[in-house]
Amino acid sequence: MAIRQRRSQRVGAALYDGVVTVHVPNLRDVGGVINDDGRRVRSGLLLRSALPAADDLVPEDFAWPPSVVLDLRSPLELLEGHPLDSLGARVVNLPLLDTLQPGQHHEHDGTLASLYRQVHNHAAHLLVDLVTEIADADGPVLVHCAAGKDRTGIAIALVLRLLDVRHEEVLADYLLTEQAAVAIDRRLNRAHDGSGYPEAFYLVVPDALTEVMDMWDGHPGGVEGWFLASGGEPDVVERLRERFLA
Repeated sequence: MAIRQRRSQRVGAALYDGVVTVHVPNLRDVGGVINDDGRRVRSGLLLRSALPAADDLVPEDFAWPPSVVLDLRSPLELLEGHPLDSLGARVVNLPLLDTLQPGQHHEHDGTLASLYRQVHNHAAHLLVDLVTEIADADGPVLVHCAAGKDRTGIAIALVLRLLDVRHEEVLADYLLTEQAAVAIDRRLNRAHDGSGYPEAFYLVVPDALTEVMDMWDGHPGGVEGWFLASGGEPDVVERLRERFLA
């Protein structure tokens, strides 16, 4: 299936009065796409990014700071507080990879596909919490992890699929991370005192995300059936669609 790039994003750094200022890496609005019923996902309500910083630049047409920040990183990745605490955002930590139990490491063969499967298999309750937060938020929500690619990619894919957005549109959004590789590298090096990440960390693997979406679709009742079986409430899906679908 052909995957088309449906949006661009503004990334990188700028120089003002001799000071380098940086945009939030891998930042984009998830809205604007048309779902399977011909309804548009409202813009300005759901943002995704890599790890933000308090002094990042944000395009003027983005509502900032977001009302709610859903940080998907594990506790070991967290610094003292969250970078956006000082801006007044309500920060919720949903550590998608921290749910893996001792002895489960054998399920991971070093590929992104196996990592994504582990999130699907072991962090379903946190994904339910994430959808609930997004459905009930009063204002824009930012979802992020470190690079804003894998954990964030799965989370955003779930929201979009619950809104009946087609696979190819979900994958087009996922692929936009390829445009942000330099900005992500700069941010992760900055956040971790210059220590580099392995090259595999930056891979964008649409087949891995497709496998997860196929597992949702293959569940009795499809992705909504999977959400309900994982502890989600039917009215949460209704509120999500009412809030996001124009």
